[in-house]
Amino acid sequence: MTLTELKYIVAVARERHFGKAAEACFVSQPTLSVAVKKLEEELDVKLFERSANEVTVTPLGEEIVRQAQSVLEQAAAIKEIAKRGKDPLGGSLALGIIYTIGPYLLPDLVRQMISKTPQMPLMLQENFTVRLLEMLRTGEIDCAILAEPFPDAGLAVAPLYDEPFMAAVPANHPLAAQAEVTSDEMKNETMLLLGSGHCFRDHVLEVCPEFARFSSNAEGIRKSFEGSSLETIKHMVAAGMGVTLVPRLSVPKEALAAKARRLEDAYVKYLPFAGDPPTRRVVLVWRRSFTRYEAIAALRNAIYACELPGVRRLS
Repeated sequence: MTLTELKYIVAVARERHFGKAAEACFVSQPTLSVAVKKLEEELDVKLFERSANEVTVTPLGEEIVRQAQSVLEQAAAIKEIAKRGKDPLGGSLALGIIYTIGPYLLPDLVRQMISKTPQMPLMLQENFTVRLLEMLRTGEIDCAILAEPFPDAGLAVAPLYDEPFMAAVPANHPLAAQAEVTSDEMKNETMLLLGSGHCFRDHVLEVCPEFARFSSNAEGIRKSFEGSSLETIKHMVAAGMGVTLVPRLSVPKEALAAKARRLEDAYVKYLPFAGDPPTRRVVLVWRRSFTRYEAIAALRNAIYACELPGVRRLS
């Protein structure tokens, strides 16, 4: 049994396809298939059920793959311990981040990391929460920036900041004349939502739960429309198709400046909520077995050094 063979079975379990697993491991498919078959014969168990269209992991195979992943992590930890002796921050850090945070935090964060820890470049992966949690579990990424809540995966969690939501309405909308807005006022509007899979969609539906019944059937299409990204939805708001909620960091500085200068070409008006605004908690998560504690600390410090306008920083 070798670490290479363990790496192969973890890849097959992740990809559910021998060809894709071979590509991920940078080997030919016959090489990978022979190695997996050899391991199955050595263990005298069947790890995978093979069919023409898919590969599934057997129940016993699931347990062996989890143990293999643990062994690979421990082997990697040995290298990391040795590397930390020379430079605790040496080497790249694989960071995952959800779609509704990445475009607004990363520009400043990358600049801070280059300034503070140039020897530790970020390898970035933008994806949905569920996919990032899976990538953390399999070791494809080292840590991730997510918004709570998410399924408990036994991860270490460090809170970063609480981010309020703002309402985005067309500049010519009656609500645009107000200084603030309430959830009740939003109930009567056409709500623009992110598509399924985005956790921010769930956050919006928590604030305006009455739109949940419109978000999954054809009858409600007149009341609720979906966009693929926050920026797409903002363009839909500008076009007068409806209103939406956005996280504070996604509000462009010039839009808030336009409010003060009353620029005529500001097509979207961003309004705070009256009273206690709806918020989301943004956190940094990593596997408890991850050994590069200095790297996590450096990343947190770089995040805290970002401007982060309008949010409440947490320690």
